[in-house]
Amino acid sequence: MDIATAAISDAEVPLLNDVVEGSVDFKDRPVSRSKSGGWRSASFIIGVEVAERFAYYGISSNLISYLTGPLGQSTATAAENVNLWSGTASLLPLLGAFLADSFLGRYRMIIAASVLYILGLGCLTLSALVYSLGSSDCENAANNTSCSPPRLQIIVFFFSLYIVALGQGGHKPCVQAFGADQFDEQDPEECKAKSSFFNWWYFSFCAGVLVALSVLNYIQDNLSWGLGFGIPCIVMCLALIVFLLGSFTYRFRVNSDEISPFLRIGHVFVRAARNWHSNPSAISMEAEAQGVLPYEGFEQYKFLNKALLGSKGSSQDSKVCSITDIEEAKAVLRLVPIWATCLIYAVVFSQSSTLFTKQGVTMDRHITSTFQIPPASLQSLISLSIVLFIPIYDRILVPIARSISRKPSGISMLQRIGSGIFLSLLSMVIAALVERKRLATAVEHGLVDDPKAVVPMSVWWLAPQYLLFGVSDVFTMVGLQEFFYDQVPTELRSIGLALYLSIFGVGSFISSFLISVIEKYTSGSGKDSWFSDNLNRAHIDYFYWLLAGFSAVAFIAYVYFAKSYIYNRKGNV
Repeated sequence: MDIATAAISDAEVPLLNDVVEGSVDFKDRPVSRSKSGGWRSASFIIGVEVAERFAYYGISSNLISYLTGPLGQSTATAAENVNLWSGTASLLPLLGAFLADSFLGRYRMIIAASVLYILGLGCLTLSALVYSLGSSDCENAANNTSCSPPRLQIIVFFFSLYIVALGQGGHKPCVQAFGADQFDEQDPEECKAKSSFFNWWYFSFCAGVLVALSVLNYIQDNLSWGLGFGIPCIVMCLALIVFLLGSFTYRFRVNSDEISPFLRIGHVFVRAARNWHSNPSAISMEAEAQGVLPYEGFEQYKFLNKALLGSKGSSQDSKVCSITDIEEAKAVLRLVPIWATCLIYAVVFSQSSTLFTKQGVTMDRHITSTFQIPPASLQSLISLSIVLFIPIYDRILVPIARSISRKPSGISMLQRIGSGIFLSLLSMVIAALVERKRLATAVEHGLVDDPKAVVPMSVWWLAPQYLLFGVSDVFTMVGLQEFFYDQVPTELRSIGLALYLSIFGVGSFISSFLISVIEKYTSGSGKDSWFSDNLNRAHIDYFYWLLAGFSAVAFIAYVYFAKSYIYNRKGNV
């Protein structure tokens, strides 16, 4: 009997050298390296991300067309609404990540967020279908020249839109962090695979976006908005099923400390503030007593070292913080300058789905004499350049850089991010020059006072700014994802990715604020504003030059802070 029991136990529990430390399976049992995690599990999770990005970009990429079309909003108002929504959608991951890291866990949060996503998409589809029926009745009404959508429909539309944003807020930070959790950092092969995971994650991400921009935008512009919103809803339902099918292959991280990481880090700041007047020599003595040798990170943000002492200047007086807690707090604090200097990149990023699209509407979009591409589909050039460039980066550029620098990633994460910021600056310069030429062409052909006229200039003039923007994304977006995942405490990795996403949320709000202020101060005294509904009288090129100037200043500040950045002591660069 004992022999049989032992045999069963051996069959159920993985061999010790095959066990992944710090992880369990779906049923809280020790997890086997050979039967779980890695690319096997990551493929399920990447599939879910492809579907989610297909759904999100199926809405966001053409949202400005829906707002200025069926909902009848002005260009400036629509651009502000798009920026506000995308900003909110990018900030909500902070809430989703907090709930996941503190209460629900990433797996449960992904399921809950997917259900919210499906609910929002379903209501959005219903809203668009109601509009289609209403507009048909409107067109058939006698002597009716225009129709405004009912107020209730507008309320339902925006309510649905923000439900989608809420779902995305729970989905986005957790899916990527959960995917990266499938690779064991202690195993050399899996550690190298995790670095590639971020590249191929973004490759798959953009493949989903590319399909959305190619297919959904055409359906929305030429067939039906209801169908264009309904397909993403169906795809998200299928994605949830796929995610659940992979449950028994996933690795679930076990938190080693029962104390919430938020409480630990918060306690460091509170304790340091209470010991504000502590003697530096007391801190040095306490560090020595704990066996802390002098190192670079200890000298940075030295005011936090005061948390080593109790309320009466001694570590014996009350509960004090460990050196590990202080290092975690410093790791989070070091992210702030990098986060702040990337905000202008996010402002530039937000133009691709708003003003770039409105530019395309006014230009010649014919591919053949009978077929013209939807203006929002031009965003597919960003995804196309990413899909083409990531394999080149991962398989050619990284090995070359690795052989020179001797670093596993080839170049450091901060070098990668900075390269993308510089490329985005160049894309704004190109965008400004192209818009200047478009305005000159409109003047040359006497189309300045005809806002609906097609300017005889091919839409492919916009291709360079889109393509360069895509290449910059490969550097900055993927770099930011890896950086914010890698440089935060292990238990806060969902929060780390949420912080990365919040850059684009705040960037969208800044973009909306800039558009609102510029619209106000350039539209007085009967003049056309920079964002006039008649784009042939507008001056979007001035706005692009302004963003290029901001980008140059932000790039200089970024380089300054990146040079002084101290990576955490995991040794990753």
